[in-house]
Amino acid sequence: MKKASNKSYQMLVNLSIIFFIMGASIHLVGDSINHRLSLIGYQLHLSVEDNPIMKKLEPKELVKSFELLYFYDEVLGHYMWYIPFFFCINIYFANSFLDRDLPNPKLCMLQKILKNILLVLSSVYYWYLVTEGQITPLFISSLAFMHIVLVFNGFQMRKMDQNGKFLFHTFQLTFILVALWSYWLWNDSQLRIKYPGLIYVPEPWSVYSLHYREYFNLF
Repeated sequence: MKKASNKSYQMLVNLSIIFFIMGASIHLVGDSINHRLSLIGYQLHLSVEDNPIMKKLEPKELVKSFELLYFYDEVLGHYMWYIPFFFCINIYFANSFLDRDLPNPKLCMLQKILKNILLVLSSVYYWYLVTEGQITPLFISSLAFMHIVLVFNGFQMRKMDQNGKFLFHTFQLTFILVALWSYWLWNDSQLRIKYPGLIYVPEPWSVYSLHYREYFNLF
C-alpha cells in the first residue's frame, strides 16, 4: 500500500487485515483436518457426503459435522480470507493513477524478460488462488472493478503508474488461465458432480485426486 501513487484510508486497510487473518486461521484449521482425512482415504474430488470413508462413518449424524467443517473451511474461511485480500488490491489499484503521465523506464532486454517471467509467475499464483479458493465470482468482480476504474480515470485523463499496470496485466492473464482451465475440464463428468452450475472451475487438488493421485502420490 505504501507504494501506491495515492494514499488510501488506513483504517479500512487495518480492518481488512484483521478479517484476512481470521479467515486464514479458519481455513488453515480446516485444511489441517482435511489433510489428515486425505491420508486415510478421503477423496478430494467427491463431496463430503459421497466420500467412501464418510459412508462408513458411525453414527451417520457425524457426517453433518464434517459438512459443517467443509463449510467453515471452503466457504466461510475462504471468503473471510479473500474478500479483504481483493478489497485491498482494489484500493491499491484505484490509487495507482496519476494526473501526469510518467515516462516509461527504459529496460534492457534482460529486464524485459525478467519482468515478463514475473508477470507469468504472478498470474499462475493468482490462478491457483482463484481455482483452489473457489472464488471465481469474487475475482471476476474485482477484474470488472478494475476496468470500471480504468475507464473512469481515462475520462479524467489520468494514467496508471507501473505497479498499477503490472497488477492489471496480471489479472487479465489470470482470467485467461482460469478460462483455459475450465475449458480443459469442461466435459469431465465426474468433476461436474462436485462442481455443478454455469461457473465451473474445479479445484486443482480435486483434479489431482481424481486423475493423477495413482501416478504421483504426494501424501
